[in-house]
Amino acid sequence: MRPRLGFLGVGWIGRHRLEAILQSDAADVVAVADIAPENAAAAVSMVSAAKAVSSLDELLSEKLDGVVIATPSALHAEQAIAALERGVAVFCQKPLARTASETGRIIDAARRVDRLLGVDLSYRYVEGVRLIRELVGAGELGRVYAVDLVFHNAYGPDKQWFYDPARSGGGCLIDLGVHLADLALWVLEPASVRKVSSHLFARGKPLKLPTDAVEDFALAELELSGGTVARLACSWNLPAGRDAVIQAAFFGDEGGAMLSNVDGSFYDFRAERFRGTTRQQLCGPPDAWGGRAIVEWARHLGIGSGFDPAAERLVDVAAAIDAAYGRATSVELAPGTPGAVLHLAEVGTP
Repeated sequence: MRPRLGFLGVGWIGRHRLEAILQSDAADVVAVADIAPENAAAAVSMVSAAKAVSSLDELLSEKLDGVVIATPSALHAEQAIAALERGVAVFCQKPLARTASETGRIIDAARRVDRLLGVDLSYRYVEGVRLIRELVGAGELGRVYAVDLVFHNAYGPDKQWFYDPARSGGGCLIDLGVHLADLALWVLEPASVRKVSSHLFARGKPLKLPTDAVEDFALAELELSGGTVARLACSWNLPAGRDAVIQAAFFGDEGGAMLSNVDGSFYDFRAERFRGTTRQQLCGPPDAWGGRAIVEWARHLGIGSGFDPAAERLVDVAAAIDAAYGRATSVELAPGTPGAVLHLAEVGTP
C-alpha cells in the first residue's frame, strides 16, 4: 500500500518533513493545511498534486492513511486524537503533548483504534546515537552508571507561542530537554525514571516550582532504575560561544561513549568511544538524519503497521518532564500496560 498523507502545519519544520517524504518517495502527499496562506502556498509549490485546505476536518475528508502534525504544542492532543478517531495514523512534531496526561490520552486513542503513532524525536536517528545504543545494548560499556546530556541553543524560538506556557507546556526544557530525556531512556531501554530533581532559570533568576514563567535555562537530574543517574542541561539564548552545544555522553564501568556536535553545528555530529584516556571515532559527518523519523513512520504505514506498543514509553518521558516542572503527575494507561501508572510520589521533585 502506498500511503496517502496530509500535512497539518507547513511552516519551516512541516515543509522540511514534507521534503523528506518527497525525497524518499515513501508516500503520496495529497493535501496540506495551515492557518498562514503563504505557508500552504509554499508547501503546494513543492508538490503540485497536493491541494490546500483550511482545516483538519477538511484534511481528514481527503481519505488519508496518515496525517503529519506540526502545529503549536497546545493543539497536538486534540488534533492527534481527532485524526486517530477517524482511523488515520499520526506523525506528530515533538513534544507529543504538553503533559503526561495529554500524552497518555493520545497513546490510548492510538491503541484503541490500532493506528500507527509516530513522534518526531529525530535525534534517535542520528547515526552516532544508533551506534552508541548498540554499544550499550551489547554491554560493551559495562554497567552504565552516569549519563550527561546537553542541548544549549544560542538562539531562541521565533514564534511567540513558545513563550506562553499554556500553549507550549513550558520553555527550553520541554522544547529541547524532551530530546535529552528521550535519548537517556531510549539508549538505556528498558530503564525507567524513579526520581527527578530540577532547577529552572529565567534570565538568570531561579524560578520557584511550579511556575507560570517560561524558563530559558534548565538543569534536571533523573535517577533511573538500576541506579543510573542522568543529568540534563538545556537552554535558549545562552552565550555559549557558538550556535549550539549538543552532547550525549554515557559512562559505564568498562568504558564510555559520547555524541557531540561539530563546530557548533545543529546538524553535524561525531560519535566516539572512550577507553581510559584513549578515544576511537565511531562516525562523523555527513549524516542526513533530519527526516529519517518521518520516513520510517511512512514506510511502516505502507506495510500496514498498526499501533506500536513502544509508543507507551513516551509517557515515561512526559512524566519526567512534568516532574522537572514540579507538576503533579498521575497517568493511567490501559490495564496491563507496562509502567502504566506513574505518580509524583514515584517520579518527583525533592
